[in-house]
Amino acid sequence: MRQFTVPQFIDVEDKIIGPITVRQFVIMIVAGLLLFLEYKLSDLTFFLFIGIPTALVFLVVAFVKINGMPFHYFILNFTQTIKKPALRVWQRQAGLTVKKDNADQGAPATVAPITHRPINRSHLAELTLLIDTGGVYHGEEREKDVSFKL
Repeated sequence: MRQFTVPQFIDVEDKIIGPITVRQFVIMIVAGLLLFLEYKLSDLTFFLFIGIPTALVFLVVAFVKINGMPFHYFILNFTQTIKKPALRVWQRQAGLTVKKDNADQGAPATVAPITHRPINRSHLAELTLLIDTGGVYHGEEREKDVSFKL
């Protein structure tokens, strides 16, 4: 059987200059070019006004990690969560059911109210007993009906 080497530590980024990774180096190059353009195209006070926030944003994106992942992944995940939240709430119109009559194929469906009996402690106790017994226990009402039929 042939032996293969399995790469390890594939989630660790390669370091090129001391502790700086390739991603951080590229971000710092882009930040330096942008700061150079801002310096050349504006006077000193305006450059300080726009250059310091630009440098801070690029430093945060390059070096800050949240929960072990780079900051730009955190921003992407945050925007996806805001746009499409994972929690989905089902909002049903309570008390309505649709019934179709087979005799009249052209007629629209009728809406009839659903009646539910209120759930109280005894009913919850019966439901838990039904679940705990694996369906053997069918509730007190059904046991009374069965005893009268015998």
